[in-house]
Amino acid sequence: MIAIGSDHGGFALKQEIMTWLNANGYEYKDFGTYNTDSCDYPDYALPVAHAVVNGECDKGILCCGTGIGISIAANKVHGIRAALCSDYFSAKYTRKHNDSNIICFGGRTIGAGLACELVDVFLNTEFEGGRHSARVQKLMNIEKEDC
Repeated sequence: MIAIGSDHGGFALKQEIMTWLNANGYEYKDFGTYNTDSCDYPDYALPVAHAVVNGECDKGILCCGTGIGISIAANKVHGIRAALCSDYFSAKYTRKHNDSNIICFGGRTIGAGLACELVDVFLNTEFEGGRHSARVQKLMNIEKEDC
């Protein structure tokens, strides 16, 4: 199951991605928003991130105007490794090397065709493990530190 969400700036792109998910047989849960009325991206990033962390969903997809704000918000949740991607290499290697569990897009910065191709790469690339496991663990350890 894939968790998906967006604010108003990513709504149209989210709709296109959901059409692609349907056409390719993926199950997903839409955490909103459900229209283009102005709203706040953290309100949609957090439920998606929590669904991924608690195991309700395997991976997540988030969209806002630039993809930046919603990825920052998602990364505030312990256990999330959200990556803003706009090219094939980044989408593939964020899974292979970083074990990212949420991919983020800017609805105003990337076309639907490319975004759907990157979703495909993201969902179908496995974490490589090996030397990358220790690096990901170091990332996870940062969450345990007091600032």
